[in-house]
Amino acid sequence: QVSDWSDKFRKINVRTNADSPEDSKNAVAFGAEGIGLCRTEHMFFEGDRITDVRRFILAETDAERNKAIKKLLPHQRKDFEGIFKAMDGKAVTVRLLDPPLHEFLPHEEKDKKKMAKEIGVPLAKIQERVASLHEFNPMLGHRGCRLSITFPILCEMQTQAIIEAAVKCTKKGIKVLPEIMIPLIGTKEELVYLEKIVRRVADEIIKKEKSKVKYLVGTMIEIPRAALTADKVA
Repeated sequence: QVSDWSDKFRKINVRTNADSPEDSKNAVAFGAEGIGLCRTEHMFFEGDRITDVRRFILAETDAERNKAIKKLLPHQRKDFEGIFKAMDGKAVTVRLLDPPLHEFLPHEEKDKKKMAKEIGVPLAKIQERVASLHEFNPMLGHRGCRLSITFPILCEMQTQAIIEAAVKCTKKGIKVLPEIMIPLIGTKEELVYLEKIVRRVADEIIKKEKSKVKYLVGTMIEIPRAALTADKVA
């Protein structure tokens, strides 16, 4: 087989994209040697979680945001436990929340009305929030690491979920290799600021649980094509 032949000559490992325990199990069955990208935003769309994400987006105070985030924590932690168990001994790169917030809100009028009823807020508030989140170029706007800079609790919650899941799995004899990816870094200052948050939260949990869990912190850097062209011309 081609795959057997290529294994003799390849110099890199082959990882998979997986965002759930089920996807992770299937990937391992097909020979994946780890997860190269676990997109945590996909977890937010499952079941009733999207409602809590929307409550977070609509929140006007830190107390309201904290309440919504706390409801998401156990779901994220459970997902990571399942993923780490499926990937037993294989590295898992977890990307913190990346897409702009408007992607979690409805844009059709009927869906906005449904959301207003579910959450118990005036339709006008949802319409106003959707309009305020509109961006000319959302691919380079308020997303990725900038979301966690604006709302550090996002970074704290996701780090807590990852590390607590890793600690729990380790106690069960499951080898865990979490790699935390801070997305869409544009400047050194962004990475330094968020890496400190990740390491503070992670190290506090590891110390409290007297665990030997090891983790890595890295980033995803994307450079716009226009910038590359400009540099080349210059």
